[in-house]
Amino acid sequence: MENFEFVSPTHFVFGRGAEKQVGAKLAERGARRVLLHYGGQSAIASGLIDRVKASLDAAGVEHAELGGVRPNPEIGLVRKGVALCKEQDVDWVLAVGGGSVIDSAKAIAVGAHYEGDVWDFFETKRQTNDVLPIAVVLTIPAAGSEASKNTVVSNDELGLKSGYPNNEQRPKLAFMNPELTFTLPAYQTAAGLTDMFCHLLERFFDDVGAVPVTDNLNLSLMKTVRAEAPRVMAEPDNYDARANVMWAGMLCHQGLAGVGRHEDWATHGLEHELSALNPAITHGAGLAVMFPAWMEYVYDADPARFAHYGREVFGLAPTGDVEADALSAIDETRSFFASLGMPTTLEELDVHEEDIEKMIPTLKANKGEPFGSFKKLAMDDAREIYRVALA
Repeated sequence: MENFEFVSPTHFVFGRGAEKQVGAKLAERGARRVLLHYGGQSAIASGLIDRVKASLDAAGVEHAELGGVRPNPEIGLVRKGVALCKEQDVDWVLAVGGGSVIDSAKAIAVGAHYEGDVWDFFETKRQTNDVLPIAVVLTIPAAGSEASKNTVVSNDELGLKSGYPNNEQRPKLAFMNPELTFTLPAYQTAAGLTDMFCHLLERFFDDVGAVPVTDNLNLSLMKTVRAEAPRVMAEPDNYDARANVMWAGMLCHQGLAGVGRHEDWATHGLEHELSALNPAITHGAGLAVMFPAWMEYVYDADPARFAHYGREVFGLAPTGDVEADALSAIDETRSFFASLGMPTTLEELDVHEEDIEKMIPTLKANKGEPFGSFKKLAMDDAREIYRVALA
């Protein structure tokens, strides 16, 4: 087990009607004026935004508003949010939505007291303690951003999608009502399940040997996501299934499932280039394509690790041939994503051979070289993994 530091300051309010407590909980913490940050029309049409505003009003917490967050949030709207915070003396940022909204809110909170351009933090990864506190009303379980230290934002002008880690941007409050997820489209639910499963894969496969306490937590979460996935897809209004998925999504990316390990994150880097190339590509869908391709390319670094994963998560019986068992585990991974309705090739995402070279310069800028830890990768390796994923 490697040395580690683990920070988890989030206060969770979980269950039916959790969002009704937003105003009271923020007022308890001294909030005066919050930036209410959200995405498109669904949060408004469902009445959720009005319920949140009513809760704030009842508690005497003033609010400014900024909607319009897109999937794969963009730095332009973040800059607008930063300016709004400065103009209106905002002291909390309240995100109502999924990972994209929360990531945008985190970036706004990081930039609110900064005199320069907030994109500087994504370029330099410089740490700051001067971050506005963040609260979250979660509507899409997937990213785990409601408890994580990470945010990922796109810069369309530069053609980049970049992450910024900082424990100071872990939300202080997270309101999680599984009923808010009943009406999620099936594709969005499936992409979310894929994303959370891949957060676990990134932590399980690295260059550290067995870490039983961490690995068993990780594998248990994988089995839970795999078991609940078909149930929640078949019964979208099943409260218990939605609740298990919502809480698992947080645990998958909060950090506990990777403590004592180096983690890998090569595949997330490869996928980020896809959704930077075309922001219409859903992150989970891109991961469904890229993770099995990465696995096929790197498994020979430690096939026994893959075979162990296959036994524990998919119940595969050992054949006595570790390499064959590893490949079977990879096949099962791809089949699991396909069973959710996720794509399995880049062609399905309208990404082609000629697009590969467009992604390599920004991948190198974002990840450096080499990148990954399970198997150190160079840009030529990245090219080959993209080719494996083509069809």
